[in-house]
Amino acid sequence: ADCRYTCHQECRSLIQLDCRRCQSQLSPEGTLLPACGQNVAQTVEEEKPEPPTVQEIKQRIEKYNAKVTNCLLMKLNDDGTYTGFIKVHLKLRRPVTVPAGIRPQSIYDALKDVNLAEMTDKRTSFYLPLDAIKQLHISSTTTVSEVIQGLLKKFMVVDNPQKFALFKEMRKDGQVLFQKLPLTEYPLYLRLQAGPDTDVLSFVLKENETGEVEWDAFSIPELQNFLMILDKEEKEKIQQVHRKYERFKQRLQQTLKEARGKPG
Repeated sequence: ADCRYTCHQECRSLIQLDCRRCQSQLSPEGTLLPACGQNVAQTVEEEKPEPPTVQEIKQRIEKYNAKVTNCLLMKLNDDGTYTGFIKVHLKLRRPVTVPAGIRPQSIYDALKDVNLAEMTDKRTSFYLPLDAIKQLHISSTTTVSEVIQGLLKKFMVVDNPQKFALFKEMRKDGQVLFQKLPLTEYPLYLRLQAGPDTDVLSFVLKENETGEVEWDAFSIPELQNFLMILDKEEKEKIQQVHRKYERFKQRLQQTLKEARGKPG
């Protein structure tokens, strides 16, 4: 009641507080009495907004399509779902793993859902073009996880999807802000809310933070490949630091040389 300590109902009997007011009301077993911890079991649930109705979705889509300057319109289906387009910027700093010696995917392969990556065990790594843009036609039920998997499939990337994360990029007061999207989020709904202007909201595929990756899900060759990449990045970073301070040293020596013989 005084320090506003909260805990789970099942954990209540395990809690011992140092709070003076609560300590005087502890039972001999060291558990909290209702007088002191009457709000312990209360859980504060965030109020989730009610999902929009079909009529509200229809109005939003009409408003969205009125602002579209190209043919990438959204379409409402009879079952209340809707489809549309999103653009994803690929900002990957590290190489991706793809099948070696595989021809590009044809329209026939796409229609027949042929996975060319499964046709060979040979692998190679290369860097995707910096800031490449991929356009996807998705549904309102398509999750972030499915978007990531779809992007990897289009580029025939065989890396584990857990290596990557989808971010939303927003611009506010001249600053660029990034926010990682949960895997269960629906990107098309975010696009509908923000409107078609990509300056207001855009999607970016980046490497996942290393601290959030479940490394047990990767195979030994993948882990070895990560170590090679990290080792290369470490050496490049060391070289950058050496070059930086070498230039600083040269400027400092030049300044000292010019200052010799001058008063003061």
